[in-house]
Amino acid sequence: MTEHTEKRKYDIVRAACLETLVHFEQGEPFDKAVRYATQNKNFRPIDKRFYLQLVNGTVKMKRRLDHEIKFYLAKPSAKLPFKLHNILRLGFYQLKFTDRIPDAAAVSESVNLANFMCGKPKANLVNAVMRASLREPHKVKFANKDDEPVKYLGDFYSYPDHFVEYCLKEFGFENTEKLLAYYNEPPHVTYRVNFLKTKPAEVAELMKQNEVEFSEGKYLPEFLHILSSGLPLEKELIQSGKVYVQDESSGMAVRLLNPRPGNNVVDLTAAPGGKTTYAAIRMRNKGRVTAIDKTRERLEMLVENAERLGVSIISPVIADMYDFKGEGFDRVLLDPPCSGWGTAGKHSDLRWTKNESDIAKLARIQISMLGRASKLVKPGGTLVYSTCTIIRQENDQIVEEFLLTHKDFEIESASEYFPDDIVSSRGFVKTYPFIDKLDGSFCARLRRKAQ
Repeated sequence: MTEHTEKRKYDIVRAACLETLVHFEQGEPFDKAVRYATQNKNFRPIDKRFYLQLVNGTVKMKRRLDHEIKFYLAKPSAKLPFKLHNILRLGFYQLKFTDRIPDAAAVSESVNLANFMCGKPKANLVNAVMRASLREPHKVKFANKDDEPVKYLGDFYSYPDHFVEYCLKEFGFENTEKLLAYYNEPPHVTYRVNFLKTKPAEVAELMKQNEVEFSEGKYLPEFLHILSSGLPLEKELIQSGKVYVQDESSGMAVRLLNPRPGNNVVDLTAAPGGKTTYAAIRMRNKGRVTAIDKTRERLEMLVENAERLGVSIISPVIADMYDFKGEGFDRVLLDPPCSGWGTAGKHSDLRWTKNESDIAKLARIQISMLGRASKLVKPGGTLVYSTCTIIRQENDQIVEEFLLTHKDFEIESASEYFPDDIVSSRGFVKTYPFIDKLDGSFCARLRRKAQ
């Protein structure tokens, strides 16, 4: 057991996982369910890591787990009570997708949890089902991938049908399978080196000295991909402001924006400040970056991040971008709300909380925001539209629709800033996890024609 202050008949970390899963299943936002289940628990760091591994993995693999569980139930179609169902999911995840938890421990801890939460009869069922899965793993069958590719991929990799269908149409079977598998791998962080305080070579040397495995950015050399888990050298690097945690694909929008020292820049959806601070750093702290966000709390996070990084040219503004009165900016950055399907590996709940109707709603918001952003660009200035999704309706189609009604804007190809392997024929930057091993992303550079 991971509880170390008193003896219990169940594991407190697994109990917190169960609490999170039940709240999420009942409609609670996942991040809120996590906070609620872990508050006042006083978990040790090792307990917190174990909790996050189990709860994120179980949520991600929910469909696969349900598919396997049904082969060992007397009535596969029967609807199980929330707690019992999620105890089985949690137990099966430990059996099928972890390599450091002995099978006997996974079974016994699941039985203990069921006994305490659901009673002895349900605990007996958990014991029988999990032991049967160990004795007879061959009972689990999947659809034929040639005859029913959507069902096969959805069940095996644990995704909703609508996303699998989209990917098959867009990428084909082989690349879809690579994409789905990639999102199921444990996510790793990337450090963006802060030029104001250090250099990539210095950070790289420090990590080598501390035996931290990493690889250099594929397209942006100041980004270092951490190959181990967690946040290595957190105090020395993150808390000191020498690095900022940000995926390399996220930084591409700022590189494409190409802010120069002395520029007047606005980030219309700025908090918590990843792109905003990166723009200011690329400007060498010379010029002005206006950071707009609707909520004070999120802007306060941005200000804290900027102070830690030593950035001094950011002017935070609490406002809705539609109410913002500025104009004549050299550079305008718009990163609107999107489905986030480019980051599905880092957000366990995303695959179960985003649906097809969300895409249509988001597209209407995105085209409206892009139109508003265009009014802030001075003649000859630059507007960059970026997302962290791989859905075409939120990317290419938004930009093309915008250009039909804004003849004073034109595409400037990203080929000046990035190699051809991530630049489309229309000049847009596109990254895909199954090709680039980065988060999926999109960005387009638009220039307002000089009058």
